[in-house]
Amino acid sequence: MAREILVKSVLNKTKKHDSWFLSTYTINPFSACAFNCLFCYIRGSRYGSHMEEKVSVKANLLPILEKELKRRAEKKEYGFIVVSSATDPYLQIEEKYRLTRQVLELILQYRFPVHIITRSPLVLRDLDLLHQINANAILPPEFKEHLNHGAIVSFSFSTIDEHIAKIFEPGAPSPSKRIDAIRQVVSEGFLCGVSLMPLLPYISDKGEHLHQMYETFSNAGAQYVLAATLTLFGTSAADSKPLYYEALKTHYPELLEKYNRLFAEGSEMPAYYKEALKRKTDSLAKEFRVRNSILHPSI
Repeated sequence: MAREILVKSVLNKTKKHDSWFLSTYTINPFSACAFNCLFCYIRGSRYGSHMEEKVSVKANLLPILEKELKRRAEKKEYGFIVVSSATDPYLQIEEKYRLTRQVLELILQYRFPVHIITRSPLVLRDLDLLHQINANAILPPEFKEHLNHGAIVSFSFSTIDEHIAKIFEPGAPSPSKRIDAIRQVVSEGFLCGVSLMPLLPYISDKGEHLHQMYETFSNAGAQYVLAATLTLFGTSAADSKPLYYEALKTHYPELLEKYNRLFAEGSEMPAYYKEALKRKTDSLAKEFRVRNSILHPSI
């Protein structure tokens, strides 16, 4: 059973408008994440190596969120709310607690647009609410002429290979289930795409694998693919870099030297790699007729 915690605030205002995810606000119904992705940026001593054991439910979230949404709505400070930014909104415990669903009910009540980012097909349960949000949300002025969707759904991937996913995303639903979910979300008329973050160097960023992913996403109906590189942090046993490296030692020992070069100067991939990856993903987006942003690049 998940631990219940009390929080003082829920609706987080972003420091600046996020052009990738369109977020003005973020909400995280849970703390930590049972999907236990080795590369996750929230990893560390706070949650330990097995994050699934530290998942917490924000027990007083709903009354606090209602006050915060009401105050923002009264000031007409509408903007996209990303659910979630630091965990997944559709963890296994959501089936019991239905907290994300209740969050969406409040978002609908106060007419905010929403962007769901998830690795789980459980989002399909809430398409009824998302339809209502889609139709009734008040869009920020800067989007009104360019976007007619009040609800956006993005499915996260680092790979579509089941074996690779099991290594690096051990607790997450399988990529095939997520692809099936894309098809259903798109079939119901939603703006839907892929957060291809992070791509795994020399594993899921290889030409053949990238081509297969873009083709698969396009065939499933995804309208955009947002691709980004891997970032690895920390030196403690529970941080993403040591955990990721342990997986490399077990499954891809031949790549260790290459990774040492890539991360020799910090936590991010070198500029030359980022530039090359952008050229490649831009080319694939054009080939398979998907956007490389939620909005059209000229907007």
